[in-house]
Amino acid sequence: MEDFVKNMASRQIGRFGEVRVVTLDRLFTAPDRGLPQHEIIDGVEVARIPYSGSSRYPFAPSVFQEITDIDLIHVHAIDFFFDAFALSSLAKKRKLIATTHGGFFHTAKHSFLKKIWFNSVTRFSASRYDAIACCSDSDLELFRPLAPGHTEMIENGVDLDKFAGAASLRPQKRLLTLGRFSQNKRIDLVLDALAALNGQDPEWQLDIVGGPSDWSVSDIQEMIQGRGLEDHAFVHVGLSDQGLRDLIGLCSFFVSASEYEGFGIAMIEALSAGLLPIVQPNTAFQSLAEKHPSVRLVDFTDAAAVAGNVENAWTELKVDPARARQSGIVSAQQHSWDQTIARYDALYERALARTS
Repeated sequence: MEDFVKNMASRQIGRFGEVRVVTLDRLFTAPDRGLPQHEIIDGVEVARIPYSGSSRYPFAPSVFQEITDIDLIHVHAIDFFFDAFALSSLAKKRKLIATTHGGFFHTAKHSFLKKIWFNSVTRFSASRYDAIACCSDSDLELFRPLAPGHTEMIENGVDLDKFAGAASLRPQKRLLTLGRFSQNKRIDLVLDALAALNGQDPEWQLDIVGGPSDWSVSDIQEMIQGRGLEDHAFVHVGLSDQGLRDLIGLCSFFVSASEYEGFGIAMIEALSAGLLPIVQPNTAFQSLAEKHPSVRLVDFTDAAAVAGNVENAWTELKVDPARARQSGIVSAQQHSWDQTIARYDALYERALARTS
C-alpha cells in the first residue's frame, strides 16, 4: 500500500493545485522509532502524525488539523481514517474517495467480530463516501452492497520499471517469495513445498524477502531450521530496490502461498521481472491468472503437488527460457500506472461533480 500511494501521489503532481500525503509517524514494525514529521518525497509533501492504540486500528485524531483546506480526501485502506472522515462528514461535507486495499479480512483471526464491524460501522462509513475504488474482484464483491452505485473496481497500478526484466536470463532452480511476514502469507507452506522439492532434488533454493509482522525474523528462521533447510532457504530484510533487483537476478520463479491478497502487486512485479509465478489460488490470484497465462495456480496445503508443479515449470522453462520470461514481462504491461491514473482521474471528476 505504501508503494501504491508513493507512485500515485508522485504522478498526481501538476494535476492538482496541491497534493499532500498524511500518514503515521511510526512504522507498525518499529513503533519505538519516530519518523520525520514533515518530508518531501518525489516532490510530494508528506506529513506524519502521532497515533495510539493498535496497529489494526490506529487512533490519530490530529489528522483533522492537516486537512482543513483540502477539497478532496483520498483514504487508503479501511481503518480509523476511513471511519473518522465518514463521521466528520456529518458536520462538514467533504468529497471523500477511498481505496480498499483488501479491507481487513486478510486473516480469519477475529472473523466474527470483523463481520459485525463490517456490517455496522463500515457499512455506515461507506455510505458517506462519494466513491470507493476496489482493487480486486473480491473487494468489489464485499464493498458493492455497502455503497451501491458508488463502488467500482480499479486495479492497482504497478511500477513496471522497478524490476523490469531483472530475472535471471538462464534458468535457475531458485524461488523467491516477497511480502510482509504475516500469517496470511503462509510462509510455512512455502517452506513445506521447498522441503518436498529438496526431497527430489537438493539443488532447489528459496529467498524469503520481507519484514516482520505477525511473524518475526526469528520465527521464520525457526521454521527453516525445523525443516532442515538452513542451506536452502534464506531470509532477506530491509533490501533496497536495487538489492532486491540483484536478488531477483538469481531467480527464475516467484512463489506465494498467501491465503488473501488485496490485489497482488508483488506477483505483477514478479511478472514484469520475468519470473514465473506459482501461487495459491486465492480470489485475487485467480482473477489475475485469467489475465496472465504464465501464472500457475496450485494448492500450497499439498506440498507434493506444489513440488510437482515447480518441477513441471522447470522442465518447460528449460525448453525456451527467453520466451517464458518475455511472456510475463509483456502481460504485466496491462497494469501500467498510465491506465490506473486515468481511471482515478475519471473517478475524481465524477465525485467532484456529485451534488449529494
